[in-house]
Amino acid sequence: MLTTNLIAQETYDIPPSAKKILFLGNSITYAGQYVDYVEAYLRLSHPDRDWDFINVGLPSETVSGLSEEGHAGGKFPRPDLHERLDRILDEIKPDLIFSNYGMNDGIYLPFDEERFEAYKQGQRKLHQKALAIGAKIIHSTPPVYDENKGAAYANVLDIYSSWLVSQRYTEKWEVIDLHWPMRKYQEDKRQNDPSFELAKDGVHPADLGHWLMARSVLLGIGEVKNLTEDNPQVVFSSWNQGLEVLALVKERQSITKDALLNLIGHKRPGMKKGLPWEEASIKRAAILDKINALIRK
Repeated sequence: MLTTNLIAQETYDIPPSAKKILFLGNSITYAGQYVDYVEAYLRLSHPDRDWDFINVGLPSETVSGLSEEGHAGGKFPRPDLHERLDRILDEIKPDLIFSNYGMNDGIYLPFDEERFEAYKQGQRKLHQKALAIGAKIIHSTPPVYDENKGAAYANVLDIYSSWLVSQRYTEKWEVIDLHWPMRKYQEDKRQNDPSFELAKDGVHPADLGHWLMARSVLLGIGEVKNLTEDNPQVVFSSWNQGLEVLALVKERQSITKDALLNLIGHKRPGMKKGLPWEEASIKRAAILDKINALIRK
């Protein structure tokens, strides 16, 4: 069950006029379970809202522009968000951006001030570009890196997360903390089960980890219904056709992200090509009609 300290953070709102809601991030965002959970929950909770949730997360990406030597066996450097950010904003024209960076930005090395500064500068540049197009941006701290896989890098993400949270107070940024709730959840579970882990590789959360991320995002925007639950199946089963809506959201997001990544362009080899955007748009619209038929009965 949800403990009190997990909800003791400032909450924000989705403006009534916001329609296009963009998710930026790395492979965790591209995997997208937390995005799917957030979208499905909000559609079920607010069936009259006219939203378009768009995920263009890109595996391996950083906001810092950094890449470790020999990344991906020397096949390619980590892609830099800022190489494609202007194209994303021009194409999508979002009203609201949810951003999640940090996991890759310390490039899996012990803490270093220069790398930390690159992360801070990259976040500031993203924030400024969002404001320049009139979009609201809500940053979120990176998921937890499992200290059992490397205490030094876990400490790096603790530092990056604390800095990002501090921007609420120093720069009036809107920041939702995913990191510390995930860390506490994992630590609490390990008191009874030392083998418990949210991510088998220490980086990429399994479904439970994605639900914890989604739950923090939802709490951070003022949602409360059923958010004491640790099992998303229980949450979505509380709505009539909730699980069906979640499945349709997943299908629509899968079509969307690959088609848009291909349309916008990026420098990350090995990605699915995706459908041509015109074809993807037709499929997206048909799935949205099915979703609305379920939620607006």
